[in-house]
Amino acid sequence: MGRRIRVFDTTLRDGEQTPGAALTVDEKVTVAKQLARLRVDVIEAGFPAASPGEAEAVRRISAEVGSAEDAPAIAALARCVPADVTVAAAALDPARRRQLHVFIATSDIHITHKLRTTREDVLELIRSCVGQARRMIGSDHDVEFSAEDASRSELGFLLEAYEAAVQAGAAVINVPDTVGYTEPKEYAAVVRQVVRLVGRRAIVSTHCHNDLGLATANTLAAIQAGARQVEVTVNGLGERAGNASLEEVVMALRTRPAQFRSATTGVATEQLTATSRLVSYLTGIMVQPNKSVVGANAFAHESGIHQDGFLKNPLTYEIMTPESVGLSGSTLTLGKLSGRAGFDERLRRLGIHVEPEALDTLYGEAIRLADQKKQVTDADLLALAEMHADPVPQLVGIEHWAAASRQGESSSGNVSLFYEGRTFRAFAGGNGPVDALLSAVDNALEQIIDGRPQLIDYQLRSIGSGEDAQGEATVKISAPAGDGDVPQIFTGHGLSTNVVEASLRAYLAAVNKLIAEHPVAADAVAAARQKRSPTDPVPTPAGSHP
Repeated sequence: MGRRIRVFDTTLRDGEQTPGAALTVDEKVTVAKQLARLRVDVIEAGFPAASPGEAEAVRRISAEVGSAEDAPAIAALARCVPADVTVAAAALDPARRRQLHVFIATSDIHITHKLRTTREDVLELIRSCVGQARRMIGSDHDVEFSAEDASRSELGFLLEAYEAAVQAGAAVINVPDTVGYTEPKEYAAVVRQVVRLVGRRAIVSTHCHNDLGLATANTLAAIQAGARQVEVTVNGLGERAGNASLEEVVMALRTRPAQFRSATTGVATEQLTATSRLVSYLTGIMVQPNKSVVGANAFAHESGIHQDGFLKNPLTYEIMTPESVGLSGSTLTLGKLSGRAGFDERLRRLGIHVEPEALDTLYGEAIRLADQKKQVTDADLLALAEMHADPVPQLVGIEHWAAASRQGESSSGNVSLFYEGRTFRAFAGGNGPVDALLSAVDNALEQIIDGRPQLIDYQLRSIGSGEDAQGEATVKISAPAGDGDVPQIFTGHGLSTNVVEASLRAYLAAVNKLIAEHPVAADAVAAARQKRSPTDPVPTPAGSHP
């Protein structure tokens, strides 16, 4: 009988540390719900001591996802610091199954230069904080201990640290390759030693980074060496070059069972593509087309030789079926006369879960799109579903917009925004219609919020192909920062066959998230400006129409 490998997903913790990734609390809850549908064993929801927002995210995920009877365990990270452990335990309290994850570095380079302490002090902190975690989390839940930079630690001391953690109450022992330094044979040898030492008393886990492109290979080598838990992220997100990819590890075990003593996971692999796309969409980090398992080209065949072999027998060039990872294997054509029941079934076959009350809205949008396009493809349906997965507060609305652009001349844009029962109009010039239109939005926003959002990133991609393909815009903005404040980043998405309109929708989606996080009345903004300059009239943006 094969071994059951626990899948510990750290997308919401280590994955969110990807440079450029930023998720709101609501977005984290959305991803956690999808991870539950994917049936991972553990969701590491965050690092509660890092900020109040992180603590709130862990609490909400524990309550809204982890409280169900069949829910995954919810994990929270804590340094070997008593206050961290206390905050993490409190944030996990609503979850049925909890995993308090405590870590400290064990390599001499970290002990000497980062912690500035001694090996003896590290061992004492392990005993103290793991013991505290065990008391606070209770005997029915797991305490996990990670030795940061384990792969560069002296083996004798590393084993001493793990023995101390198990004696203090750790039920899971993690062997992180924190900087992606090892290669498979070397990493497997370390894991094998750890399994020999504590494998009968604790689950041995892996946590591999991809700095040398070996994260998946090292994780699989560790499974062969006896590891029973893998710490992975969707799309391989994570610090620097990322973590071991969940979809790669899971499908390697499923595709090559004989190489791993029939090791299996409980992951619903048919949800892999939907999960990958949701995470990509919400983080604003696109999946490279040639990414294994979930990339756009993973099941594409262009060469004539490949096409000929594939048509005769798909096994000639495919080692797994598209359906096994949640793809339909074909392109959907949706017309304006297509029925609602067929539409619902098609979404389910694509691995998309839509609540009944949202289905009518999504169906209506698909039919309206069918009036504009020759074909509505699977890619269009996935993009529409993704838009609904990212709830956007409807605070600032668009009443009217127009943009003009001529060769050799500056472009112009004007907008009418609706907020708190009032209309705010503005005009601006710019370098192209998108720049002009977003500048006009900024001019109008100056009448609504105190300061102008800063555009951090703007991306535009085609959904599908052909002259009538939709454009999906992704915009990242930061809130106007006060003195000493760290700017908060908000991501917005827009979808339209008109790329200018898609850009405007994306920008306004980000702006609405900003205002929802920092609510302010337009009258209060005007009053504040008047107070700062009592002898001057309230400023009106240049070119705006009062």
